[in-house]
Amino acid sequence: MTTREPYAGSQREPGRISKKMRHGNILSILDPGSVPEIKGVTRFPEQEHVGSDAKIPSILYYDKTGTVRAVGAEALKDSILEQADEEGWFKCSGFKLHLRPNIQGFAIQARSTNFPPLPPGKDVVSVFADFFKYLFECAKTYILETQPSATTFWSSVEDSIEFILSHPNGWEGRDQANMRRATVLAGLVPNEAAGEERVHFVTEGEASLHFCIHHGLSSLIKDQEAVIIIDAGGGTVDISTYTCVSAKDGTQTFKEVAAPQCNCEGSMFVSRRARAFLDVKLRRTKFAKEAEHIAECFDRTTKLRFKVADEPAYIHFGGMRDKDPKLNINMGKLKLTGAEVASFFEPSVTSIIKVVDEQRFASTSTVSAAFLVGGFAASSWLFSKLQAHFKALNIAFSRPDCHVNKAVADGALSFHLDRAVSERISKYNYGIRSFTAYDASIPEHVKRKDKTFMSGAGVLSLTGQYSVILPKGESIAETKEFRRPYFRKEQKLSDLASISQDILCYRGIRKDPRWMDVEIDNYHVLCNVTADTQEAARSLVLQRRPDGQSYFSFDYSIILLLGETEMKAQIAWVENGVEKRSPARVVYGPQ
Repeated sequence: MTTREPYAGSQREPGRISKKMRHGNILSILDPGSVPEIKGVTRFPEQEHVGSDAKIPSILYYDKTGTVRAVGAEALKDSILEQADEEGWFKCSGFKLHLRPNIQGFAIQARSTNFPPLPPGKDVVSVFADFFKYLFECAKTYILETQPSATTFWSSVEDSIEFILSHPNGWEGRDQANMRRATVLAGLVPNEAAGEERVHFVTEGEASLHFCIHHGLSSLIKDQEAVIIIDAGGGTVDISTYTCVSAKDGTQTFKEVAAPQCNCEGSMFVSRRARAFLDVKLRRTKFAKEAEHIAECFDRTTKLRFKVADEPAYIHFGGMRDKDPKLNINMGKLKLTGAEVASFFEPSVTSIIKVVDEQRFASTSTVSAAFLVGGFAASSWLFSKLQAHFKALNIAFSRPDCHVNKAVADGALSFHLDRAVSERISKYNYGIRSFTAYDASIPEHVKRKDKTFMSGAGVLSLTGQYSVILPKGESIAETKEFRRPYFRKEQKLSDLASISQDILCYRGIRKDPRWMDVEIDNYHVLCNVTADTQEAARSLVLQRRPDGQSYFSFDYSIILLLGETEMKAQIAWVENGVEKRSPARVVYGPQ
């Protein structure tokens, strides 16, 4: 276990609150001179006696007016279920997956998977906001009930609390922007720059690494060797690979050595396959209406305990009188063959192992250890299958002996406090659409002659080129900048009063993409960067084209910073010999 340094601030700082969809709130209050502690919120409505393993089911009930009526464990109460049925409430679960990026891998899976629908008239951002609001109120109540001088303390910090939100490895800038919008809509932060800066993000893979660092990882990994972190959750499985570097003073830092990956093969999809099997098996029998209840019983017990494929598995769902020999139902228990249950898991297990092997091949360091965390990690079958795979490869495999289902929530705060990861790998190739002077001696130019235009400087130019700023697979330190110079030549000075530029990412397989009409579907607008350059434009000198017309030329650079878990960008230019930078705000467009 690593040692966390005492907080060096001069005054008591507001809590950092970590939020994860399934597992609720984790918080830390920073006291000067004291080592920050990570504490779980252990009291929630209808879960007051659960203790340190408190988990919040990501379930909301909405009435016909779109008003939230029950959330979390409250939504599982018999009285709520009865009222929901009588009044036609809408049950919303699994909503996080509606935020998934609209890119090839996730889009294909979305078309083949029937994700739980959103409530009528609600989009995913408003559902997130409702859930965030609930979690925040629970955290507030917990703090007011457990902290000394709680009311005074709360009033002094409530307007400066920082929030650390975790999300799957595959989620991107637009998804982070939507989550941030949800915090504003929920009233957690104000809709202004200062409020937005209080919301931070971390991938579930990196959060899980920080959790593992404090739960035995250091003893399993050697310097310059790599560890694979498998965060197997309810919806997604996030897989990341890091190498460890120890300094002379014994402190350790970690570097990503392969681009992190994510797929939608979490435990909920095992449950869905089980439900589909039960629907077919029980069709046109007296137990057909029990299929949903039996599937829920499978989810709570059998799914976690199943371990041996050549032994039968049982789902306890009813009483002594529930019998049907033809269906293998006896005394309220449905008997399934081990092979049948294994088939529910097989696509998830196969997918995880496939990604694990891809990470091993992509890693720039030898993988010698692997950690399994997340709610799905509690599955004996998943653990045994992965254990067998890693054992055959002589790779040490571990599942921390603690609340692995809260690894991401704990790790998210640890990420914010400890910053153990010093370098990350760029997942894609980032750049912009650009143009160049037309050259009739270049075949690629001649082939695209129909795309020529006359630039502001009077030069025949060719558009549709892709200019790379940050290549895929590049190692990125938190403070490292990637910049490339560009220019604008306009006949109107007013056209240079501001710069607006789409930042693109290329998701294809070419190592050196150049022309955007090749693999056109692999170029995506990631975000838009804007800068107010009016002051700089005032000093631009009028120039003349060969045809005598006037124009102005403005030189600038686009800078990308991807060392943290959010992409940031700036536009820089030189004014009177001094570099100026705009606090260029990254604006994410709709997917």
